[in-house]
Amino acid sequence: MQRRKLFAYALAGVLATGGLAACGDSPNSNNANNANKSSVDFLKIGMPNGTQTENHNPFAGTSSANALGYKWMIYEPLTQWNPVRPAEPAVPWLASGVKWADDYKSAEVTVRDNATWSDGQKLTAEDVAYTFNLLKSNEALNQNAIPFDQITVAGNVVKVTFKTPQFVNQNKIMASTPIVPKHIWEKISDPATDVNKNPIGSGPYTLKSFTQAGVTLSVRTEGYWQNLPQVKELRYVSYADNNAQGTALANGDSEWSFVFLPNPKATFIDKDPEHHKVWAPGVLGIHGLYINTTIKPFDDVKLRQAMNMVINRTDIFTQAEASYFHPEIKSVTGLPPGAGDAFIAPEYKGKEFSNDVEGAKALLQSAGYKLNGKVLSDPSGKPVKIKLSDPAPWSDYQTSLEIIKSNFAEIGIEATVEKPNQDVWDKNVQTGAFEASMRWTNGGATPYDIYQTVMDGDMLKPIGTAAQQGNFGRFKSPEATAALKAYANATSDEARTTAMNAIQKIFVEQAPMFPVGADNVGAAYSDKNWTGWPTDADPYSGAQPTQPYVSLIISKLRPAGS
Repeated sequence: MQRRKLFAYALAGVLATGGLAACGDSPNSNNANNANKSSVDFLKIGMPNGTQTENHNPFAGTSSANALGYKWMIYEPLTQWNPVRPAEPAVPWLASGVKWADDYKSAEVTVRDNATWSDGQKLTAEDVAYTFNLLKSNEALNQNAIPFDQITVAGNVVKVTFKTPQFVNQNKIMASTPIVPKHIWEKISDPATDVNKNPIGSGPYTLKSFTQAGVTLSVRTEGYWQNLPQVKELRYVSYADNNAQGTALANGDSEWSFVFLPNPKATFIDKDPEHHKVWAPGVLGIHGLYINTTIKPFDDVKLRQAMNMVINRTDIFTQAEASYFHPEIKSVTGLPPGAGDAFIAPEYKGKEFSNDVEGAKALLQSAGYKLNGKVLSDPSGKPVKIKLSDPAPWSDYQTSLEIIKSNFAEIGIEATVEKPNQDVWDKNVQTGAFEASMRWTNGGATPYDIYQTVMDGDMLKPIGTAAQQGNFGRFKSPEATAALKAYANATSDEARTTAMNAIQKIFVEQAPMFPVGADNVGAAYSDKNWTGWPTDADPYSGAQPTQPYVSLIISKLRPAGS
């Protein structure tokens, strides 16, 4: 699953600049005299995603439900998977059990028998089968390109077969697919674009309101399959940018967010040292500069290698990432420190990036490039120029691009930084209408997801056609695709290791993307009103408020002092 998706959205205005105290009736009016409970029974959640248009479609990548993460409070997955401890088995959720075949080409899902939809209808195996068939028959919804084959129902068991083994996708299928009600969605003519005005889900919350002040969810009154959360209301705000979100966290207008804080101690923690927390556990996912390999001269591997050699990753970590948010990538394989160490191929162990400007110049000269003063010309005589693009509100990415711009200038490449709004940027990246952009990769229990996001030929789309989940740089390598398939289809650890070593070799030698920093699935939060958050002492899940595990977190929160 992806880690930083929906990190921040366009600076097109802000839905709100504070809490949602004026949004609807307060749920706390009856609590003033209850000394045994917290005086607050709502939770304020924020994201730096700019103005949102109402769209509750759980499958639409740019919907407000995805951007703010509230889709996972309304809809639920079959299992809960913990990216902080990726080797641990997933926890049953809407499924009471999932049994995979030894070859991972089929799975039997036992659907719990005590779940209901928020409209009162019973959730059944037919709903789960319908959801899988919905993905199977709609490429736009099947964002992970899962090769569904047969989907059958016998009682409360759904048997799903796949055209290829799904070892690497098991958590995407079971822990990252929102299950939807058949009786609602079978009436929707275009499930990819419908805004799902009145969402009906199996989760613990229902939509109360969507206004220019924000999004409010109310806890269900009945029919939920497990104990209801003690948080009675969730109040979401979409702030204009990282700075606005950080200010809201500091002054208490927001209690939970995934946002980059330039100086977390001074700007957030020290404002309330007893309650303000930042938790940023690392995982197998990375961030880096994607290069559009279809645009000359960046289709030249020698040029890409040279560019990769001059990026100052230490400067990016200390200046752009406040020395905490995205730990510096040092291994030439792009694998994160710690989480990725065990997967590094023998030939690359101990081999790390360094800022080798002179080495890059020598490589370019040998490849026919000429450096005339401060201008690098390609073998045809044209000056090498590149446009670097990311949305303006993403302050850490913007600082990263400015550093990279200076790094490229050292070898004569003229870079300019563009700042489109998020919707434009997202469309451009997906359709290949960009030259270079900082972006994240998917992540998972192994490095497979990292490399697949960058190099998988099965995700390769023509320029102009959206690639929603990967290969944004249109990297074409049959060898990489074959090695990724070999890893995914392997039936032994030895075979997977062989395939992984081959994948890394292509990534290192072809430089389709320049890795910069590792990912985290943490959060900034306050435990003034609510306790029970995941921590180093109890890392029971990630902590981002936009990810599938949020309903698990909410289920564990308790009023402070209770």
